[in-house]
Amino acid sequence: MKRLSVLCLLSLSFCIINAQTYTPTAANIKAREAFTNDRFGLFIHWGPFSIPGSGEWVMNQRSISFHNYKRLMDFFNPIDFNAKEWVSLAKSAGMKYITLITRHHDGFSMWNTKYSDFNIMNTPYKKDIVKQVAGECHRQGIKLFLYYSLLDWGREDYPYLSGRTGQTAGRTSGGNYPGYLQFMKNQLTELLTNYGEINGVWFDGHWDQTRPEGEADRSSAIDWKYEEIYQLIHQLQPACLVGNNHHLYPFNGEDFQMFERDLPGENKSGLSFQKASDQLPVETCETMNNSWGFNITDTSYKSAATLIGYLANAAGRNANFLLNVGPMPNGKIQPEFVDTLKKMGQWLRTNGATIYNSGGNIIPPQLWGTATRQNNSIFLHITNYPIDQQFIIVPAFGAAIKLAAAVSNGNKLTYKQVPQGWQISLEGAEQQPGDTIIRLDVL
Repeated sequence: MKRLSVLCLLSLSFCIINAQTYTPTAANIKAREAFTNDRFGLFIHWGPFSIPGSGEWVMNQRSISFHNYKRLMDFFNPIDFNAKEWVSLAKSAGMKYITLITRHHDGFSMWNTKYSDFNIMNTPYKKDIVKQVAGECHRQGIKLFLYYSLLDWGREDYPYLSGRTGQTAGRTSGGNYPGYLQFMKNQLTELLTNYGEINGVWFDGHWDQTRPEGEADRSSAIDWKYEEIYQLIHQLQPACLVGNNHHLYPFNGEDFQMFERDLPGENKSGLSFQKASDQLPVETCETMNNSWGFNITDTSYKSAATLIGYLANAAGRNANFLLNVGPMPNGKIQPEFVDTLKKMGQWLRTNGATIYNSGGNIIPPQLWGTATRQNNSIFLHITNYPIDQQFIIVPAFGAAIKLAAAVSNGNKLTYKQVPQGWQISLEGAEQQPGDTIIRLDVL
């Protein structure tokens, strides 16, 4: 009985320790604030999955066995890849950080890892992609986040039997999560000790072990041991921000929340039933066509104006915008993407003061758009310009207006208080592609 009581006390102590609320360091809190101010980043989906030209889910969607899929490694040779060009492009586009795929669901590692043979060093290319991108980001002053998939379609120790995907890979062992967890810890340790400062880790794949988004019970079929994973990251790099694309409200230990293909508060994708956090930085990610990885038949390119509007609407919801490119197998980013990014950079060089370091959630999102704030100036971002009236209604925001002016031409605009808030005349404002900005100086 005494021995049983001791065991119970030890078990209870273990549970209490693991249930403790995460307390971020001062450096982590500072990093969160800086991340919120950055507003705009580049997402890069790239790897051997680029070779078939059918997106990053090609192995799962075409039911390719892992044995056959691994052959892509033998001819992944991106001889035109140039990390300096990639980072310079992001910087010229006005982006402040890059989120790089280090290992996607296919399990291919884009760095010199000791814990998997399925990696970039065993390709004809034989050069560490993460090392090159990290070095260039550090040289050019661009922050680096690393995407890491929790899900693996090829490894025998991943608990695939309870997963929603990867069922046609040809695995037979049934999985061994303790072994897989140690594998992930080993790889994360490599990434967080061999490549200098890493500003964040972007996890994906939790949803493989849950019911589909929108169902009442989305608890995981396995215990991922996130407290161990997150603690490891924060021990190795305390300022490193942890996020998890689980399509749920943030878990204990996470430093930012992400939305996939939705602005916070929207659910056009069918993935975003979660409430947006008002405690943590928030980010939304979206594609430049309809694909994350290179897709040779996907020519549904979003215009620069559309993406500028998305960026403004994200900032107005106090969220960052992570915009994706899927480079080609040779390492080049296709010209349609490059052209759009250059146009966004030109727009930000003129209008960046209304986006960077701005506060959001000044007013609820409106049919016409949203608003950001810098000190005593509120910027109205009209991303859906009214066609049937020459004014917009702005809900009251707790301050009086002393000046209204169009940012594009400086023309002063008339305004008046109305029961709903403020009526701002658009006479004298010139509609701009993507986002017509009105500055309100307030008391």
